[in-house]
Amino acid sequence: MADDRVFVITGASSGIGAATARAAAADGNDLVLAARSKEKLDALVSEIGDERAIAVETDVTAWEDNERLMQAALDRFGRIDVVFANAGFGASRGWLKESPEHWRSMVLTNVLGAAYTLRAAIPSVTESKGHLLVTGSVAGRRALPGSLYSCTKWAVTAMGEAVRQDLNDTGVRVTIIEPGMVDTPFFDNGAGPGALHPEDIARAVMYAVSQPPHVDVNEMLIRPTAQPS
Repeated sequence: MADDRVFVITGASSGIGAATARAAAADGNDLVLAARSKEKLDALVSEIGDERAIAVETDVTAWEDNERLMQAALDRFGRIDVVFANAGFGASRGWLKESPEHWRSMVLTNVLGAAYTLRAAIPSVTESKGHLLVTGSVAGRRALPGSLYSCTKWAVTAMGEAVRQDLNDTGVRVTIIEPGMVDTPFFDNGAGPGALHPEDIARAVMYAVSQPPHVDVNEMLIRPTAQPS
């Protein structure tokens, strides 16, 4: 789909976000890359080329940062076609494992942050009849024991469908990307053998956005072949 769309990707400094940025750039698209780590974003922009990409340091839990992110995209490229609300992180299973402060930060990032990003994007994406994507999880399809992370991803699953219904008949498409086990920095010691790679999820994203305008791929659940549930 080498048609020079403008992608905004949060959580773009590593993992799925960075892999999706590379895949989108390889297809000739322009990129606005957002994350808290400006240093990592700058390295990715250097790799892709600053003629096609910009980095915007962004805390998705701050509404003003999301507004500033979308404005930066409009100022540089004049439009926004695809927004991938991908920022998020996890927590250990067990209701007593993590600190309340870790829980709070995770819920704000995974749920409120995703909602803020989508809200900030909707005016421009509606104008372009573009595409909104949000990173859910297989953990948002089945409850995991002691996992507040799973609860946040259940919220994301509902969020994607709520936004889809809200934007029905506007021409905007909405996709929830639901990975199983992926070998990303999400896991401190790696995800283990047989896990998906970030590039596998990036291909799924590019498949969804490459469909004709009348085709809306609403959910993509992508597991490793060896993942039982």
